[in-house]
Formats: sequence, C-alpha cells, structure tokens
Amino acid sequence: MDRNIMFHKFVAFTAAVHQIANDMTKDARSETITLVQYKILEYIAINQPVTLSEISECMHMSMPNTSRELRKLSDKQLCEKAADTEDRRKQFIRLSEKGEAMMKEAFQSIEARFIKRIETVSDEELNEIEHALDLLHTKIFY
Repeated sequence: MDRNIMFHKFVAFTAAVHQIANDMTKDARSETITLVQYKILEYIAINQPVTLSEISECMHMSMPNTSRELRKLSDKQLCEKAADTEDRRKQFIRLSEKGEAMMKEAFQSIEARFIKRIETVSDEELNEIEHALDLLHTKIFY
C-alpha cells in the first residue's frame, strides 16, 4: 500500500468526518449556548471528568478563553468543578445534572439523524462499519 495515497485518503476522510459531524449536530444544540460552548459540553460529556487544560488543548483555545467559557457554562448550571482528592489545586470538570440532560437531548437528536443515515445499510455492511470504526479508534484515533 502506498502510504502517501493512504495519507491523502485519511485527509479526505477526516475532512468528511468534520463536515458530517457539523451537519448532524447543527440543530442539536440548545439556542441558549454558543457553538463553542456546545463543543465544550460535548467534549466533557464524552470524556468526563476533564481538566481545564485538556479542554483548552482539544478546543484549540487559550486557557483564559477556555476558563471564561467554562465560567459561562457554570453560570448556566451546565457544568461543575470538583477538586482532585489527591491534589486540591487540580480541578476536574464534569457536567451537572442540567448539563447531562441537555447533552442527552442533543445526542438523541444526533442519534436520530445517524439512524436515518444508515437505514438503507445492510446488516453485513453495518458489521463492517462497526469493525472499521473500532479499528480506526484503536489504530488511528487513540
């Protein structure tokens, strides 16, 4: 396999993933939060508990901007901070009950779009897709 060709396929694939993810999530977020705030909540929902620096790195945001957005989310009672039991200076961020409910609703909307997208896919192809996703997750997106 030509690794250069594989790389170009990977670039095209990741661009398509971003576009599809954008299409599937565009109406899923509450109008009470910004797109950046939604992306932060989505990251927290999938990876919680997380630290400020983890969010900052993943979102490609400065620490002060990340902290400001988290404060806004905290003011809206969508996330909460808890001190590390071993190092009180370190804080973990997780969704609050209200944040969990908001993200559950968003994920249900996204899931409905996903189900619609795969409704014509055969069971055999679904198994292949699941295997491909598992393989990508363990070998590329780890």
